[in-house]
Amino acid sequence: MAVDAASSGKAPGGRLAGRWVPWLVIGLWVVLAVFMVPLSGMLSSVTTDSAVDALPANAESTKVAVLEDSLPGGEDNTFVFVYRHAGGITAADRATVERHYDTLAKRYPPKTATSGEEDDDGPAIRPSTNGTAMMFTLDVSTTYGPPEELVGPLRDAAKDRPAGLDLDVTGPAAIDGDMDAVFDGIDLQVFLTTVIVVMLLLILTYRSPVLWFIPLMAVGVAALTSMATVYLLVKGFGIVVDNQNSALLTILVFGVGTDYALLLIARYREALHHHENVRVAMVHALRGAAPAIIASAATVIAGLLCLLVADLNSISGLGPVGAAGILCALVAMLTLFPALLVVLGRRIFWPAIPRFSTVVVEEKPGLWVRLGAAINRRRWVATLSSLAVLGVLIVGLTGNTGALREQDQFPSPPESVTGFTVLLQNFPELGGQPMTIYTRPAYQEQVLEIAKRVPGVAQVESGETVGGWTDISVYPTDAPDTPAEYDTIKRVRTAVHAVNGAEAIVGGPSAENLDTEVTTARDEKLVIPLVLAVVLLVLGLLLRAIVAPLILMATVVVSFAAAFGGSVFVFDTILGFKGIDYSVPLLAFLFLVALGVDYNIFLVSRAREETVRLGTRRGMLKALSATGGVITSAGLVLAATFAVLVSLPLVMLIEVGFLVAFGVLLDALLVRSILVPALTLLIGRRMWWPNKLSRPVEMPDGERSLVDDQEPALQR
Repeated sequence: MAVDAASSGKAPGGRLAGRWVPWLVIGLWVVLAVFMVPLSGMLSSVTTDSAVDALPANAESTKVAVLEDSLPGGEDNTFVFVYRHAGGITAADRATVERHYDTLAKRYPPKTATSGEEDDDGPAIRPSTNGTAMMFTLDVSTTYGPPEELVGPLRDAAKDRPAGLDLDVTGPAAIDGDMDAVFDGIDLQVFLTTVIVVMLLLILTYRSPVLWFIPLMAVGVAALTSMATVYLLVKGFGIVVDNQNSALLTILVFGVGTDYALLLIARYREALHHHENVRVAMVHALRGAAPAIIASAATVIAGLLCLLVADLNSISGLGPVGAAGILCALVAMLTLFPALLVVLGRRIFWPAIPRFSTVVVEEKPGLWVRLGAAINRRRWVATLSSLAVLGVLIVGLTGNTGALREQDQFPSPPESVTGFTVLLQNFPELGGQPMTIYTRPAYQEQVLEIAKRVPGVAQVESGETVGGWTDISVYPTDAPDTPAEYDTIKRVRTAVHAVNGAEAIVGGPSAENLDTEVTTARDEKLVIPLVLAVVLLVLGLLLRAIVAPLILMATVVVSFAAAFGGSVFVFDTILGFKGIDYSVPLLAFLFLVALGVDYNIFLVSRAREETVRLGTRRGMLKALSATGGVITSAGLVLAATFAVLVSLPLVMLIEVGFLVAFGVLLDALLVRSILVPALTLLIGRRMWWPNKLSRPVEMPDGERSLVDDQEPALQR
């Protein structure tokens, strides 16, 4: 019989169950919101998409970009105008191209070359050898604005053309401009889409016209608070936040915040059946759910902070950004959310209002009880079948896991990408993006001659001398962001570095991408083992065991490999993507390991709690039946929030969103629901070694036994 001590004047919840506590908590959050919500809207003002900001300061391409920016005139945005007439370039076409060049050159005066050969058609305009195309390059100083503000007016300025003459404005700056257009308003789009997705899932989960609004409001407050917190971190510590990290912040907060809400509501609803006073019921719910929620958040935060050791600024910046988001979600869902539920009382659950009763009602075995019984009867079958499914998915890793080129980042190629294709078809000798070499003027000719002789170089042009430096443009023969072009960049760097006294450095868009890829590969070798070690340590401290954390980590790593393999198959075979973005493996590993361990923490911490009363095997079955529904709902919500990224027009975000969503579902529905329970039932009490739970219990007659061993029905 359950007795509600609150009805007799006692307060089993102590001061936390006082009438004034929820109102005080809500009041504190209102005061906090007054200061933080206005700051949340300022986060977009400190985000960046510059590759230079993402790269470490010691990268060679970063040094080139910094030098360009420091010299008089500033750094240039390079646009390439590619004209094509299928029937052949006419005199009218040629006159149009020359007029466009003259107009644009007057509006954005180009640098004057100090040396270099001129084409027969002029210093800038180049015809193709097949006679169907013409092109010119326009370098526009950054003083005129960023690429996203320039590319539109440049395209508009060249609209006046004869019939049949097509034009594509491409080049590094045009690609940057089109990329920035993708991110224009992305924060608001992600926020609104995520809100709608979570709202629909909560309505379907609770089938209540009002209950869904409370967790959504609390998570929304947490999201706005996290944005303000990140803004303060950027201003105070100078961390790098790009638009991708900003989008991931919203997804993380809504995903994990809703998960915490689902877990707490499940405990709260259960407590309301045993306690008449809603405040006392909430205290009991928090005592039951908070330890697992806090452990889960600590695991994710610890994993995210491991990113601080990364050299790539965009990756290392995600560490404190994500950690701040998780922390804000944790605090909001353990303070504001419970306070709102208590103030609104039982009626918030209408129409399925949980009623207080002293009568214990025997519940019929549900889905998760039946699943646990089936796993218990066929432990080896469940284990081997689960591993077989994961193994089949891992085979997908034999697909195309090559690096994704910048030009292939768009599911629907914009003009800048299609223009590169036209450029490659008609000017194969200028297929690559130009490298920029900076050298001391006294060594200009020597560096120029050495660069010309490097295999893979199509053309070398010397630019202006200013501020004690001379810039040299080097055009590779290979397509941008290909292994062949990267090899050429490496050869050019090796060759010019050998010129003593020249202090030559090589940069440019492709060089930045190469440095990014190299830095990411180095970060993976450092961050991944560190994340595994930190998460394993947190699990060990939580479960006070060695075997259980090792088993859980092994299942999560195998689950990640399976999710990655299955995703590669989808990307390569179904969606036709031309590779995997360099940042996807590390980000997906971090999210899936940290978030995948979450569900295992919720399950195994409950199993450990039940083991004290029931033994390991019965404890696991009880934990599975008690947490199965809520954890599955949490997995569906988290997967759906990450799936929001699939709707965005950028391959990198699509890949991250799909991979993490698929991995979360795989972990919640297969690994946590079948594989981990099956392994626990097979291993038995040794799961908790060296904790005392792994040792037999001394029985009164002196025989050594264990609760599990007294359950012959479970041993068959």
